[in-house]
Amino acid sequence: MPVDPYILLLFGTVGLAALLPARGTGADLASGASTGAIALLFFLYGARLSTREALDGLRHWRLHGTILACTFVVFPLLGLAARGFVPAGILSDPLYQGLLFLTLVPSTVQSSIAFTSLARGNVPAAICAGSFSSLAGIVATPLLVAALLGGDGGPGSGGFSADSVTKIVLQLLVPFAAGQVLRRWVGGFVLRHRKALGLVDRGSILLVVYTAFGQGTVEGVWQRVSPARLGGLLAVEAVLLAVMLLLTWYGAKALRFGRADRIAIQFAGSKKSLAAGLPMASVLFGAQASMAVLPLMLFHQMQLMVCAVIAGRRSRDAGDRPGTVAPAAAGEVTVPAPAGSSRTGAGTGTRSG
Repeated sequence: MPVDPYILLLFGTVGLAALLPARGTGADLASGASTGAIALLFFLYGARLSTREALDGLRHWRLHGTILACTFVVFPLLGLAARGFVPAGILSDPLYQGLLFLTLVPSTVQSSIAFTSLARGNVPAAICAGSFSSLAGIVATPLLVAALLGGDGGPGSGGFSADSVTKIVLQLLVPFAAGQVLRRWVGGFVLRHRKALGLVDRGSILLVVYTAFGQGTVEGVWQRVSPARLGGLLAVEAVLLAVMLLLTWYGAKALRFGRADRIAIQFAGSKKSLAAGLPMASVLFGAQASMAVLPLMLFHQMQLMVCAVIAGRRSRDAGDRPGTVAPAAAGEVTVPAPAGSSRTGAGTGTRSG
């Protein structure tokens, strides 16, 4: 049951923001730095993402359509259903909005690939699924937030405001598009230095978290979250994760997918991206971002712990089957092969390299 050290850093940052929030000029500087960090994050996402690899995966459109439906249809429907099924008083309105927001963000990329590899599933499909989800999430998540939560993240606000559209375009879409356009020239550099740039990613997200929770502290957010409410949130998220894991596994079986594809569908279709969700929340929710990202942070750690156990069991089950091969290290499959290298299609359970 692994505990992600980065999650500990995130919660440490939340604690720092609660004790020493930026105020006055410091808050303005932190907000400006956070805005720049979000733009940098989405530029790097665009520079890393191989559109060619994603398009190659269209040959297995049934699998990717199933994963996208789980991510952007089934998850949001369960989030909406939680309002009716969760007893009144367990979740406050801000916590419920945060829970609903986590159901709207894209799927993970690296952890889905790593767990699919460990469980001896269809790794190329997991790579393409992460690419599809990241691409779709840039547009789908803001639109779903507008439809279900309102443009400013508040209930009943009735859609995007001009300011919300401007922020999304300037902080998310423009940097991402710039990364895609410049990928031909900077993609090699980004891949060669992915470890160092990964530290930039994580540091940027920590800055976004500090800014969001610092604003929340100034606004008195901690007076609205009791330990009982947090316990209730964890229980609701545990049920949500269990339902998605069951639906993705047995739903894929009902759709007659093979075992390797079912593994990719389960791990890519049941998870949510902390790296994409945090900066999106900062842009979409503004001063209310702290309550929006708290459920996502808790869900992220929960999904890592549960999926690690499931992947281990799937790996042992596969080891008993004749003709199976040992999985490669998870780190070997976190980045798609560069253009021009040998690779297999997303419709197979094997891979090259």
